[in-house]
Amino acid sequence: MTERTERTGTVSDTRLTRTSAGSLTGERTEVTSARSRRLVGVAVRASRAWTATRAALALAWAWVRRTVRPAGVLALLAATLGLVAGLAFGWVEALVAGIAALVLLALSAPFLFQARTYDVDLTLAHERVVAGTGVQATVTIRNTGRRPALPGRIDVPVGAGLVEFGVPLLRAGASSAQELELPPQPRGIVRIGPATTVRSDPIGLLRREHAFDDVHDLYVHPRTVPVPSTSAGLIRDLDGNPTTRLVDADMSFHAIREYAPGDSRRQVHWKSTAKTGRLMVRQYEESRRSRMAVVLGLDTAEYETDAEFELAVSAASSLAVRAVRDARDLDVVVGAEIPRVVRGRLRAIRHIPTTAPRTVLDGFSGVDRLTDTMAFVDVCRLAAEANEHLSIAVLVTGSRVGVGALRQAALAFPADAATVAVVCDERAHPRTQVLGALTVITVGTLDDLAGLLLRGSTS
Repeated sequence: MTERTERTGTVSDTRLTRTSAGSLTGERTEVTSARSRRLVGVAVRASRAWTATRAALALAWAWVRRTVRPAGVLALLAATLGLVAGLAFGWVEALVAGIAALVLLALSAPFLFQARTYDVDLTLAHERVVAGTGVQATVTIRNTGRRPALPGRIDVPVGAGLVEFGVPLLRAGASSAQELELPPQPRGIVRIGPATTVRSDPIGLLRREHAFDDVHDLYVHPRTVPVPSTSAGLIRDLDGNPTTRLVDADMSFHAIREYAPGDSRRQVHWKSTAKTGRLMVRQYEESRRSRMAVVLGLDTAEYETDAEFELAVSAASSLAVRAVRDARDLDVVVGAEIPRVVRGRLRAIRHIPTTAPRTVLDGFSGVDRLTDTMAFVDVCRLAAEANEHLSIAVLVTGSRVGVGALRQAALAFPADAATVAVVCDERAHPRTQVLGALTVITVGTLDDLAGLLLRGSTS
């Protein structure tokens, strides 16, 4: 028993020793983990410092690229190489050239100051113009600093172009107004501004710019012509189209029924009441105003040239403006851009607001040719599905859309709707063709549109 107890004690001592050894191993592991955390912390701080340094260097490099012009780069190289060569090899000529270049750079630096002391106000005489006409702008520059501002230059971006003019020496609080005649712009929404002050030395070594926040959008409307309101039989249902829904008061009489509580006494039909001996009232079919749709295709493949597309936009604008002024219910539908990855599986159109003639023209100002869009037939089909009560449909497209496609597009609209297709072709003679229920009008210039529509309405 004693021997077993001793053996057992030995075994217990051995296990305790192993447990103690395990504890030592755990302590060593903790020490190693703490060192790893310190190393990781140093690495993280070094990575953050390197990222901040890279960002600062990128900003500095961007500032240098904006500020130092090519001539300034040459002067800086001449100063560096001249001073190094002059001091290292004792070349007096190189030392003089380096000092001269350094002096030029030092003298150019003061011209960069006070770039933000200007307050620039840009005002347009008109926010909306017709394509091909210019617009006047007024740029007022005021020195908001406490010291005189050196002469400088202001650049005003106008679309893809740039208008620049000089600013004289301005005393503290003084102002100067410049009248600018902006060149004629094509149809579109032209972004004017922001005005940018440019500070530069007379030699052109250094340059500093500061852009202001004053930006204007100039709506360049398409050219339109007056279109007669009676063209192509557009005014043929001013009283509206009757529907199958029965109402108590409207324009289209339907039948006479017996009086029910709540009916208006004004609708009592006294002759029928006298015959039947019971109160009888009139019943009407609900009339709904007809709607007109102007559909314009934007697919690039449907137009021969850019001028042909502009002719189509002007024709559609003229018809839409006439309908708005006639207080007609109007839908103006154009194609929408569809991502290439979902083309063929996605159908989309875009509606132009028709609350006022100016709103319509603003919408047409932002219309452009599209490569990734639906074909004209699909645009017409989706426009017809979007409104079931169309009575007049005007389809405006280019010369590359054939007669077969036009007939197919006209089939998408209701059978009782008047469908007119306006084909814009600068090389064709103006003419009118009647193809069953479809009337095709071919125009070569915008001035042909009103005459052909008037001729079609009278015939």
